[in-house]
Amino acid sequence: MVKRKYVVPGDLIVEGDLRASTNTFKTGNRIYSLRVGLAEIGNGSVRVIPLSGTYIPRVGDVVVGEVIDISAFAWQLDINSCFYGYLTAQSVFGRGYSPSKYNLSNKFKIGDLLLAKIQSFDRTRDPMLSISGPGLGPIERGVVIKVNAMKVPRLIGKKGSMIRLIESATKCKVILGQNGVIVVSGEPDGVSKAIEIIRLVESKAHLAELNRMVKELIDSWGVRDADR
Repeated sequence: MVKRKYVVPGDLIVEGDLRASTNTFKTGNRIYSLRVGLAEIGNGSVRVIPLSGTYIPRVGDVVVGEVIDISAFAWQLDINSCFYGYLTAQSVFGRGYSPSKYNLSNKFKIGDLLLAKIQSFDRTRDPMLSISGPGLGPIERGVVIKVNAMKVPRLIGKKGSMIRLIESATKCKVILGQNGVIVVSGEPDGVSKAIEIIRLVESKAHLAELNRMVKELIDSWGVRDADR
């Protein structure tokens, strides 16, 4: 069983015959933290997952997750966080779910992308996910890119203005998870342009003139296309 706790540099995480892994150091049989983060103790080792810039789930968030493991009762998803997301079979098939009747990999397999909502989370255990709701469920195709989750509000824009501008200018569909995972689908040229805007927004999110910079980039494409 994996145990987790919050730590700061110099904190004693655990004593015992364990291996010191990422962002930790060992003195004798004591393992200490080198970073502010979430210490994870399990499988014979100890590591610290830095929390700076890391997506921390919140109930109600809509996230893009990738199925990375399947058990008899749930799918485990990478949600670009120090926590994994879990989608239970019962939430998908109903209360009558039985492992003897259903093969979960026939529904969603490893590598599949899902748009899901954080249904419950209290920081002491991994969040539970739901795909019940409009637009939620499997994402059929697209190019996946990741941004700092802290920049997502700027990518959405006021009342969704920035995301609508990106889709209109590039003729692409953009699925934006609040965990910083984005799926862009469309023609290759449009996808490249959408990614260019997204990277611009990510790098200049702190600037007041961001909207003007995005519009100037879009206007410059007319000149580039004319030169082809």
